[in-house]
Amino acid sequence: MLILGIETATQQVGVAIGGHEGVIATFEVARGRRHAEILTPAIDFVCAQADLDIDEIGCVAIDVGPGLFTGMRVGIAAAKALALALRIPVIGISSLDLLAFPCRHTDRVIVPVIDARKGEVFWAMYRQVPGGVQQVTPPTVGPVDELVADLLARSQEALCVGDGAARYGEEIVEGYRCEISAPVHPSVGALVQLAHARALREEWVRADEIEPIYLRAPDAQINWAVRESRP
Repeated sequence: MLILGIETATQQVGVAIGGHEGVIATFEVARGRRHAEILTPAIDFVCAQADLDIDEIGCVAIDVGPGLFTGMRVGIAAAKALALALRIPVIGISSLDLLAFPCRHTDRVIVPVIDARKGEVFWAMYRQVPGGVQQVTPPTVGPVDELVADLLARSQEALCVGDGAARYGEEIVEGYRCEISAPVHPSVGALVQLAHARALREEWVRADEIEPIYLRAPDAQINWAVRESRP
């Protein structure tokens, strides 16, 4: 089965196609925040590079967040539209999983950290297991000092990755001695790999069943709540 992967939950736009032979075509760009403008041409590009027609795709894999609200909505909307048009299933995978998976060979606790803006970050913790990683703490959103407190509570060697780790690296290391490393953005290649494994187990859903992982209310909703609370 050929899988089309779409990753737009952070500043990066990523599209890839792959299957049992691995990833066969990839497009990634991380400059600017023009997800809606870039995504459709990117899908056309990877199909051309793989010498495939879009109707040869058997499943769509999508990064469901947490991450940037606009980017997530663009990617999920595109994934749903393609799945409905092609009458194929969808597999949703967390951006935190995608950041942790490339680090699966380390013995340290893997801590993907995504910039949530407004001085906050999204994070979770993972450990190495045979063939991949396992989440050991649930996805969380909060200020950097709460992440540091979480690291102190576990008191284990840690590897922090993601754009949140890159942005707040000095604050994290000052509070808890750990390594800050790549990747900075979720990998669309990892998305296709993880989705293929799930597809073999038929762990997919219909397009209308895909739900984003927000962890906090969208900014517009927060702003309206604040406005309504004023006398």
